[in-house]
Amino acid sequence: MPEQNLSTERAAAIAKIRTALIEQKMTQAELADNACCHEKTIQNMMAGRQVRDQTLFDVCAVLGLDFEAIRQGWSGAAVSGPMELKGDGGLAAPVYMGAYTKAAVDHYIGTYLTVRPAFSKPDTYVAYRTDIVWDPGWPSLLFEESERPDVTYQHRGRIYVPASSMFVHLVSLTKGAMRMVMVSQLDQSGHMRGLITTLNKKGAMLIPVSTPIVFAKRKEISADEVGEIAAGHPAHGSYRSLIEEATRDGYARLVG
Repeated sequence: MPEQNLSTERAAAIAKIRTALIEQKMTQAELADNACCHEKTIQNMMAGRQVRDQTLFDVCAVLGLDFEAIRQGWSGAAVSGPMELKGDGGLAAPVYMGAYTKAAVDHYIGTYLTVRPAFSKPDTYVAYRTDIVWDPGWPSLLFEESERPDVTYQHRGRIYVPASSMFVHLVSLTKGAMRMVMVSQLDQSGHMRGLITTLNKKGAMLIPVSTPIVFAKRKEISADEVGEIAAGHPAHGSYRSLIEEATRDGYARLVG
């Protein structure tokens, strides 16, 4: 559909999206990256071609626009029936993230002591803080790391919760670079256990690595609990037990 033949309502919706892009100093490529879709999809949308409601929802979430208003303008008529992403607990996460509502996952919200083996130092653990919150601007669980010894590599991303799986996925995605943590759903003891898959700098190269990881929900985390935990540290034994439990009890398996 050539843009000059657009309805007045759809043209107005596109104008709002363009204005939001300018205000946030964001390119179409960056919008596609943040909305987890292909840049060609954004180009089609800006040209006024038909796109899925899911795409409009994700774009509105990234740009802080009113989805219902943009959707109504896109269709040129009042939208009848319930919104695709409505749930009993309010707005749900996008379908590709599991379409979960805040009410269904609010027990994940909180602070976690995060422990994994160090990638390069034997018999050493890396411990840091991970906070999980609900992001109303882009309805979904958001995680953010802090107090890591390697501050440069602290991650921030979204949590995917498949409806038919006992595992959840903590994914950070920046310009095509992805890190994924797959852990068991939060249990009654406040633990999530599984694997982290990421890149580790070794010399001049980055190489793929994977290792067990554990998230332990805490009300508070003291300064002496985080950092590089080597043998002899008071917490070393308990961290070793946490990691050993992850593989012994079947939450993760390293093959080969």
